[in-house]
Order: sequence, then structure tokens, then C-alpha cells
Amino acid sequence: MKVKKDANGKADGESAETTKKLKRKAYDKELGRLHVELVKLQEWVKYKGLKVCIIFEGRDGAGKGGTIKAITERVSPRVFRVVALSAPTEREKSQMYVQRYLPYLPAAGEVVIFDRSWYNRAGVERVMGFCSEEQVEKFLEAVPGVEKTIIDSGIILIKYWLEVTMEEQTRRLESRIDDGRKIWKLSPMDLKSYGRWYDYSRARDDMFAATDTKFAPWHVARTDDKRRGRLNIIRHLLGEIPYKDAPREKVKLPKRQKRHGYREPDYPFKFIKERF
Repeated sequence: MKVKKDANGKADGESAETTKKLKRKAYDKELGRLHVELVKLQEWVKYKGLKVCIIFEGRDGAGKGGTIKAITERVSPRVFRVVALSAPTEREKSQMYVQRYLPYLPAAGEVVIFDRSWYNRAGVERVMGFCSEEQVEKFLEAVPGVEKTIIDSGIILIKYWLEVTMEEQTRRLESRIDDGRKIWKLSPMDLKSYGRWYDYSRARDDMFAATDTKFAPWHVARTDDKRRGRLNIIRHLLGEIPYKDAPREKVKLPKRQKRHGYREPDYPFKFIKERF
């Protein structure tokens, strides 16, 4: 995938305004509005029994986790389920490759978000030598048919690739080294793969060429500015699934029951120390 740039180094469709980082106040305001729409979408998915599967892929540090958190922080985890599988077991390695992902696909009234997916085979597994080139070729040949079967079963499949520049990836990974909140995000595998930028680029290009189909296209989001990227992805997601306000009865809190002689117990509750 090549991004054309002008004489000033800006990508096509990138204005001077979009090169500026989005301010927190503006981000929070728009995210709050989009959260309301995501809740509407959630209720519509439940009401109509829709099945939605969203895939997030991208390089380390591209912002997948933060985007998924922005999508899910105001909706029900019973409807929006996040799947982030660890390395396959020996038993899973012996299975048909996509087999371990299939049980996590959505049932009616569910939205499943894959934080990395079966496309691991086309990315990290290929670049880091965890599979053979023959296995990669077979995967890329087979996956469009698998995704067509998934879609034909009634699942709405949406695929996102988060695109981050080399410089921004470096800045983000460096920020994880000494930040106690982020050290868990920097794994030995991240360090090994960091130096293989162009191997990942070639793997991405091959993956797009084989799996960017009309029925399951890849949607690419620039995420050097995390806030803009998250908002753009959420807005796009809402546009991919037609929804309306689901029917809802007017809510009114009922009256509380009467005390009927109840008294608060003289019990030594172990209250936590109020430090704040």
C-alpha cells in the first residue's frame, strides 16, 4: 500500500489542519457524542439480532488497544466482546489454522472485536518465522473463502488496518520503556519485530493484495494522531452498520418499599481508609 505525498510531505487528503494534534477538549466532546451513537447501535444490534465482527490489525504501537477501549468504554461487555488470543497451544497448532478463532465469532445480538485476528499468520507469524512461506501462501489463498462463508452466515465483517509512521511508532514504543503504566505493552516480541519495519511492510502489502475483497475490504485509518484516528474509526464504524433507535419503554423508577421497622445494624463494617 503506497501513500502519495505532495511536495510538502503531506499525504493525499491530508490538510494542514489534520496535521495538528487534536485538542483533548474537542476530542472528549466528539467522543461523548459518538458514545451515545454507539449505545444506540448496541441497542439496535440486540433488538434486530445482528451479528457483528470487527477486526483490528496494524503494527505494534499503531493504537489498536486504545481505539478498542474508546469504542467499548460506554457500552455493555455482554454485547461488545473483545477477543485478544494469546500464542496458540501445541494442540491449537495442530488444528486447521482458523479453527481456534471460529468459536469466538458473534451470535445474534453480539459485537465481537478481535484485537489481532487470524491475520497473525500474514503478519507476525510470517515476519518472525513462526510459519513457513507455504503456510502463508495457503492462508492468503484460503482466507477470502473463509470470510465469504462468515459473511454468508449473516455476520457483518468489518476489517480495520491502523497505519502509523515509522517515527511515531518509535516514539510510542520508547515511551513504554520507563512508563510504569505501559511496561506490559512492550514485550520481547515487540522488541524483536521493531527492527523489521520493511518486512512488515511487505507482509502487509501481500495481505492487502490477497484479502482486500469487495465483500470484505480493508479500511485503513491514519493513527499518528491517536485522537483523530479513534474518532474517524468510530464514525466510520457507525456508518458501516445501518441502525435506528430501538423501541424502548419509558423508564420510571418505582417507589421504594417502606421501612417496616428495619434499623441499620450496629455492625463494625470494615470501611476502607478514605485517602481521597
